[in-house]
Amino acid sequence: MRDEKEMTFEELYQESLKETKLEKTVTGKIISITAQGEIFVDINYKADGIIPKKEYSDDENANPKDEFKIGDTITADVVKQNDGLGNVLLSYKRVKTREARKQLEEKVKENEIIEAKVTQVNEKGLVATINDVRVFIPLSLSGITRGEDIHSYQGKEVRFRITEYEPRNNRVIGSIRSVIEEEKKQKQEAFWNTVEVGKEYEGTVASLSSYGAFVDLGVVQGLLHVSEISWERNVKPEEILKQGQAIKVTILELDRENKRIKLSYGEKGPNPWNKVEKNYHIGDVVRVKVVKMMAFGVFVELEPGIEGLVHISQIAEKKIAKPEEVLTINEQVNAKIIDMDLEQKRIELSIKELEGTSNEYKESETQEG
Repeated sequence: MRDEKEMTFEELYQESLKETKLEKTVTGKIISITAQGEIFVDINYKADGIIPKKEYSDDENANPKDEFKIGDTITADVVKQNDGLGNVLLSYKRVKTREARKQLEEKVKENEIIEAKVTQVNEKGLVATINDVRVFIPLSLSGITRGEDIHSYQGKEVRFRITEYEPRNNRVIGSIRSVIEEEKKQKQEAFWNTVEVGKEYEGTVASLSSYGAFVDLGVVQGLLHVSEISWERNVKPEEILKQGQAIKVTILELDRENKRIKLSYGEKGPNPWNKVEKNYHIGDVVRVKVVKMMAFGVFVELEPGIEGLVHISQIAEKKIAKPEEVLTINEQVNAKIIDMDLEQKRIELSIKELEGTSNEYKESETQEG
């Protein structure tokens, strides 16, 4: 600045006008950035402006040289017209905070998804900061599942929507869960728009029960019935599959209205009934294993995946009230095939017809592949 003694009356008058016209917010050119992080600005006033490091950012690690260089234009709020050292005290962070709030208000108005870094974690939830604006995300709206370590979110980028916005009361609430649920819904809709019977997916066994397994296909779950896991009727799902196991499945049935899916399992293997016509005939005597007792008879296994029925009237010559009187589970006996219905996958056998005959039977030599 020129010494006032060297200035004409007109120049002094103009300088006095500048002082009275100094706005609350000014824009000037950076003339210096000190090693301590102070920014000196020519604001076309009788004194230069200074932005101390504490008025640049709340982030102690922020370096003005990473954002600005000498000659750049910068806008700041006037804090004091004289900081006591002859400079105009300015605040850059106030402008940034105000602009951030304005941008945030636009995002809130448009219900946009916001992405920000988590700067604080506690037992009540997360705090994300958007250009010095703090957004609190309660634990109930965080989308964090049970057993998940909340502290692992420290420093993590998260996506959320603002659900409450009262900046005057320092109340800005965000929800990660709403974004997760919305995106999940979109993915589910996309899945149902493209899924079709016969389409193959790679899924993960989510849970097991006595009647089968639920397989996670990414955004929906489908049922893999025990009958689709193995051709053997008495096998338990947990004997073949494990929770968390990755498997390939195929869409067997779709119920779009009720959002239900039935799956088939490729590793179930070829259908053993495809070889029954070739390998078994009426009149054959076969060695079978008793696998299930019923009031009307017993089911016997000819080979894995192939079962037949011995009616209670075909178990023994003498009259019996229940199969348990003469047979036990897993007992192996000889039986004669007396009827076959391949279309209905039914085989009827008789043990009674072999009473008093030789112990010869037809081995299931056809258990190929």
